[in-house]
Amino acid sequence: MPRDPHRPLRADAQRNRDRILAAAVRVFSEEGLDAHFERIAREAGVGSGTLYRNFPTREALVEATYRSELARLCDAVPGLLAAMPPFEALRAWTRHFMDYVTAKFGMADALQAVVASGSDPYNESHRMIQTALTSLLEAGTTAGEIRSDISPADMFAALTGIALTSGKPDQRDQAERLIDLTLDGLRPVSRGCVEA
Repeated sequence: MPRDPHRPLRADAQRNRDRILAAAVRVFSEEGLDAHFERIAREAGVGSGTLYRNFPTREALVEATYRSELARLCDAVPGLLAAMPPFEALRAWTRHFMDYVTAKFGMADALQAVVASGSDPYNESHRMIQTALTSLLEAGTTAGEIRSDISPADMFAALTGIALTSGKPDQRDQAERLIDLTLDGLRPVSRGCVEA
């Protein structure tokens, strides 16, 4: 019997759910729509019944996995800003963004099946990522570490471009170089004259 999504989970049940979602990211990224629930359950260290109680359909598991990865990406911002200077927090977050993109690309076929079933796992993603970028850029601008003329939409467009051209796991080195190049362009430009 599927669990009631409106009832809060016990701590052990939440741990099982989190392990299922983490295993699903790995398995869907590797196998796409061919991923077997049994493998996901085995990698999560739970029984098939536990998996089906939490996610009665493939579409429910795929959508929950995608939403979990998106939330993890966006929820990382406050911790990063608390732990390091804003520019370094942005740099660290862009690496999380590439992890998210890599997982999303690996799950592309499975996500298309979810969309075809009538659900929209993407309906909040753009807003959530823009909010995360706004926090990071505002902190960097306030600290004088990031130019004030760069909008969250500009940064999202740059990261999306990098993701589209270099988002696969075997392209990670190139993605890192392109991110560094982009981040270097965010630093404030000195307006002083340089003497010859």
